[in-house]
Amino acid sequence: MTDTPKPASGEQTLTPVYKRKLFWVALLYFSEGLPLGVFYDIFPVHFRQQGVSLADIGLLSLLGLAWTVKFLWAPAVDWARRHRWWIAGANFGMAAVMGLFASELGFGPWVWVAIGVFTMLSATNDIATDGYTIELLTRKEYGLANGFRIGFYRVGMLTAGVLLMVSGWFGWSMAYLLGAGVFLCNGLIVLLAPREGQRPGTPPGSVATELRLLRDQPLWVLALGLVLLGLLWPVLGPLSRTLGWTDIAAVANTWWFRGAIPVGLMFAGAGLMVTAANGPRAELMRNGPVFGAWVELLSRRGMIGIILFILLFKLGDAAMGFMVKPFWVDSGFSAEQIGLVSVNLGLVLSIAGGLVGGWYVDRAGIFKGLWVLGLWQALSNLGYAAAAWYVPRVLPGADGIVQPVDLPLVHQAAVYAASALESFTGGLGTGAFLAFLMAITSRAKATTEYAILSSIFAFSRAVAGWAGGIGAQEMGYAAYFFLTFWLSFPAYLLLLRVRTMLEQQERHEV
Repeated sequence: MTDTPKPASGEQTLTPVYKRKLFWVALLYFSEGLPLGVFYDIFPVHFRQQGVSLADIGLLSLLGLAWTVKFLWAPAVDWARRHRWWIAGANFGMAAVMGLFASELGFGPWVWVAIGVFTMLSATNDIATDGYTIELLTRKEYGLANGFRIGFYRVGMLTAGVLLMVSGWFGWSMAYLLGAGVFLCNGLIVLLAPREGQRPGTPPGSVATELRLLRDQPLWVLALGLVLLGLLWPVLGPLSRTLGWTDIAAVANTWWFRGAIPVGLMFAGAGLMVTAANGPRAELMRNGPVFGAWVELLSRRGMIGIILFILLFKLGDAAMGFMVKPFWVDSGFSAEQIGLVSVNLGLVLSIAGGLVGGWYVDRAGIFKGLWVLGLWQALSNLGYAAAAWYVPRVLPGADGIVQPVDLPLVHQAAVYAASALESFTGGLGTGAFLAFLMAITSRAKATTEYAILSSIFAFSRAVAGWAGGIGAQEMGYAAYFFLTFWLSFPAYLLLLRVRTMLEQQERHEV
């Protein structure tokens, strides 16, 4: 057996693609983006075509609150360390849910359970992917890596456009079966990714120790209970109708029962958690596997302002996002048209936006990237507001279902232009935002801390989606999309706090 000859001095060897970090960043974030594309594109179009009301579609977005409480099981992923197996298992589970939807059982109570399971699995996939990536990259690699991350995350989301096209050609059953196949392939391929490294920093304390400390600090338990109650509350409406609970069913369709109560419970739980994290005995919880990361984050100076910034920075984008595809349906576009434009045009522009955003952050810095690229991000809302004002709605039939129509080319062009602008500018703002979240995360607790920070963002996205259903239904698409443009700017009041936090974290890492 002969040895492999070594390259001569000065001769360079090419690293195989599958051994490069950016290859796995691209693949992993395709896997992470696809579930969100299914949630925000496939489900709203499918249910709107069945005649489901905008308010009900908006309410479905509250099931995305699973992304808000993923910090609860993030410590389990961090403790087990086998990120690749968590990612694979989550993808296999989502494939099973897509297979269930392929059976076309209609819009019944089972839908709420199935989508809830789907979002829980997607949240688990996010936890493992984000933790694995943060440990894989160095701070100097964040900009370019986030360009690939955003671009291929959007590719995953836009793959839902392919499924929409398939639904128009071959029916929804075939579309969901194809989606199940993609999830299955994702799960198999990720098992080939490089093994996780040794845990950085000090391992977290034991769950048993943390439970003993919780008995002396019941405020944590109360806060957690309120958050979980808010998460499960949206299920009460469909469950009460199924079980014949007439008293609950009578009020289940009111806006305050369906949205205000669960959102209020979540806010109350979050407020109590902030109070508990700053209590006199909170320091004892710092090494806990679940609440230790909360204490670590919330004990930092100015962290409350940072949390508000995370809630607000993409609020305008999130408030519009869940209503975009229903707008396409109500304008008379077919599923094939919706998918075709997203795949062909949106794919190229979203990758370009992510790469340009990552390039700019690397050169201008995270802080400047946030406020400059955030302005560009807000432009997509104006584009859709203009398109909604110009393109008339198609009246639904007697069954409440909107049928596709032959649209004038000028109307198609207006919506296509709005979609192109959204695809490109959406990647710009997200690049700076994700680099910011990674930069303020402690590498010693990367999986759990990043899960907490992204959970905070997911909370605003879910709440904005619920409010969007009501807003679009009551105000009309054009007025509502114009309102969401202005929701992009309250976060700018907190930019000085953001700069201070970035400087503090950079000094800490030196």
